[in-house]
Amino acid sequence: MTDARYDLRSDTVTRPSDAMLRAMTEAPLGDDVLGDDPTVKRLEATIAERTGKEAGLFFPSGTQANQTAVALHTEPGTEALIEAKAHIFHFEAGAPAALAGVQLHPVETSDGAIRVADLIGMVRPADAHFPRTRLLCLENTHNGHGGRIYPIAEMEAVAEWARERGIAVHLDGARLFNAIAATGVAAGRWAACADTVSICLSKGLGAPVGTCLVGDAGAIEEARWIRKRLGGGMRQAGILAAAGIFALEENADRLADDHAAARAIAEAVAGLDGIAADPDRVETNIVLIGIEPGGITAADLVDALAEESVAILPVGPTTIRAVLHLDVPEDAAEEVPRRFRAALERIREKRVGR
Repeated sequence: MTDARYDLRSDTVTRPSDAMLRAMTEAPLGDDVLGDDPTVKRLEATIAERTGKEAGLFFPSGTQANQTAVALHTEPGTEALIEAKAHIFHFEAGAPAALAGVQLHPVETSDGAIRVADLIGMVRPADAHFPRTRLLCLENTHNGHGGRIYPIAEMEAVAEWARERGIAVHLDGARLFNAIAATGVAAGRWAACADTVSICLSKGLGAPVGTCLVGDAGAIEEARWIRKRLGGGMRQAGILAAAGIFALEENADRLADDHAAARAIAEAVAGLDGIAADPDRVETNIVLIGIEPGGITAADLVDALAEESVAILPVGPTTIRAVLHLDVPEDAAEEVPRRFRAALERIREKRVGR
């Protein structure tokens, strides 16, 4: 556990507030596997209503929710189309192949948003040599592209394209509420583009654990069976669901604060020697910061920032990622760039002293 004052590694590092902890300890409980935990039921109904779907299902993790959706919409030996930097493709331990027997077919884009033009020729022909294309996976906001927002008109067009071809759509909406906060587009309009949507409660919304999967009633009933098979059935899960309810009710509206801080940090560090950042590409709470070739490495800067009480993650040899969230101090927009400058000076001093 880091003791850094500015922990920008991810928005998953948030801790429950005292008010959230009270909600958790006071939640009425049952046994969710037996279907009678009232707090879990309330959370599932709340998220379904907000997204305009018939039903919801609570999961311990976003990966398990996404993989349940993949299994739900496919059969072993079939194929799913997915953006080339998508979370399901890169950061879920090869689960589509290992758990569902599904092959992923990556689609290259410039910003994480798959458009109809990107899909031309991507559906496999009806030929015994090829896997059958069964699923299209979308992501909003897009982690691998720095929290970029999927334009709603483009998503609606892609959804129509998929429906015309009998291809199911799953939306990895881990940070969907960030897209809602940034655009004002309602959750239901995004969710209408997909057969199933996963929404993480433990990222920007600030709950300690949990993701909800939403869809029509039949799909969610089947998903419950798959969740059980994957080990996702929990008993007195209302303790965790209460945190999710609190997060939805109390923390969704403040996400714009994280976006503003992220943009301010990007603007401030963009002018530093050896640093490449594009504030215009910062749409939500994630800032991708590049290190110009021929200078320091991402690892160098991460280590130097740690000495300045800023925790941050490298996402490549020359790229680091900063993620803003509700536990970051309010002075981050001013203080984090100052500590960047101090870290860069620290690196220069060490090199001169060699």
